[in-house]
Amino acid sequence: MTAASPPELLRAPLVVEFPFTRSLGPVQSAFLTGLREGVVLGVTTADGRVMVPPVEYDPVTAEEIRDLVEVGTTGTVTTWAWNGSPRPNQPLATPFAWVLVRLDGADTALLHALDAPGPESVTTGMRVRVRWAAERTGAITDIACFEPAGDGEPRDGQAAPHSGEFADAVTGIVAEARLDYSYSPGRAQTAYIAGLSEQKTIGERCPSCHKVYVPPRGACPTCGVATTDRVEVGPAGTVTTYCIVNIKAKNLDIEVPYVYAHIALDGAGLALHGRIGGIPYDQVRMGLRVEPVWTEGGRYPDHYRPTGEPDADYDVYKELI
Repeated sequence: MTAASPPELLRAPLVVEFPFTRSLGPVQSAFLTGLREGVVLGVTTADGRVMVPPVEYDPVTAEEIRDLVEVGTTGTVTTWAWNGSPRPNQPLATPFAWVLVRLDGADTALLHALDAPGPESVTTGMRVRVRWAAERTGAITDIACFEPAGDGEPRDGQAAPHSGEFADAVTGIVAEARLDYSYSPGRAQTAYIAGLSEQKTIGERCPSCHKVYVPPRGACPTCGVATTDRVEVGPAGTVTTYCIVNIKAKNLDIEVPYVYAHIALDGAGLALHGRIGGIPYDQVRMGLRVEPVWTEGGRYPDHYRPTGEPDADYDVYKELI
């Protein structure tokens, strides 16, 4: 079956996010705890440079370094870029400058935001100072931002040795990683998704090797040519291989054990995966003939169940394992 007309390309906003938890070594623990206490710490390398933010290993010799020093809370902008449209969760909600600031006593620069009225007020070499957050918890956001400092404001001077010891040290952090983007599945997978909305499975055939790809990829990865001939496959298929799942996944309302299988739909040139239901997990086998089970309003088959047909011969599906 060849589709009559291509559907409109799909596009949707997509958000990927997860909390990343990590423990801190003695250097990073001291740095973040120091920010909570209103102190900026750096580390001295083997060649005498002071690095802020501090690192745990010398970038030149790769040796472990632990010599902490306190640097100033004022510094000099070494370079900058204006951000006229802040995104959610950035340091400031109003337009600001991203700046690299070399704090007094440091030899490297720290990246942060500068609160400035406009790009015309920001220059390389300008003097700035830390603006501390009203509530500090031991994170880089304890520095709310930088703000301009007067030319006559005294410099904090040279770095001074620091033990790195604080009461109730911060030993771990949770970083909320998040990526917002607009996703389009492209021409081939748009047709595939549109077909699923009608409880059909649409693949595409390679004009050279004639393999039918499901889900379609828009091009044959073997021959390197575009696939435009749409073909409806299935709905029944054959279990080529499978696994028994014994560990319950978070937020997945399926009781264990259950079977997840690769299923070669009739007419398809490769197998897709799906859950097997309607049969005890220990009776699932290679060659089992199955058909999709759809729930009302479902966007894809909920699971596959046995058709009652005789098992497929191994030679029929051996190339699809």
